[in-house]
Amino acid sequence: MPLDTKQLASIALFDKFTPEQLEFVAAHARQRTYRADEAIVHQDDPGENFFVILHGTVKISSTLPDGNEVFLALLAAGDTFGEMSLLDSGSRSADVITQEATTLISIDRATYEEMLNTIPTFTRNLLRLLARRLRLANVRILAHSTFDVYGRVAHQLIEFGNLYGQTLPNGDILIPIRLTQGDIAQLVGASRERVNQVMVAYRQRGLLSVDPSYRITIHKRAELEKRMQ
Repeated sequence: MPLDTKQLASIALFDKFTPEQLEFVAAHARQRTYRADEAIVHQDDPGENFFVILHGTVKISSTLPDGNEVFLALLAAGDTFGEMSLLDSGSRSADVITQEATTLISIDRATYEEMLNTIPTFTRNLLRLLARRLRLANVRILAHSTFDVYGRVAHQLIEFGNLYGQTLPNGDILIPIRLTQGDIAQLVGASRERVNQVMVAYRQRGLLSVDPSYRITIHKRAELEKRMQ
């Protein structure tokens, strides 16, 4: 399916591209749709493409030498992954698996290098995205070192609300990505049972709700933020 330049223009990576530059991306990039639980990238594989998420959610994880898996992040629409391998010509540093049906833009190395060399806006946008990712990683480390489980869960939900949230007419914030209690537990470094206790407490107090598709709506952001103090 051909890429829509209007859709490309709405993505942070292509912000402020000229119409001609958007046409270049549309002509050289490829759009692909993956089923839920489908592997897109395997750790240690060579990297020749990077990806932009149009719709859906992917899980980023790394396998340690002892075989244990470390859950690194969940990414959703507008996020990118795979660019590190193109930047340093190294192998993939993590596995990427879809959490649900997901549509991606795939950009190969030649197109990536052409944009770096000829589109300064692309370089600036990419640096902003990488800087934001590093800043978020630093904040998460601080949260893990400072907050109890209630605070870490609150912090993670507020972060997802800031990154992906959709403000509803009544002021509530819908997080439009699939977030199971298992996902949250891995992200905050706690057991699923403990996270379940936290989520039940937050639901009972009316701070949030969860629909059957695991989409969370924050009803009382200010109250949730108090748990981070």
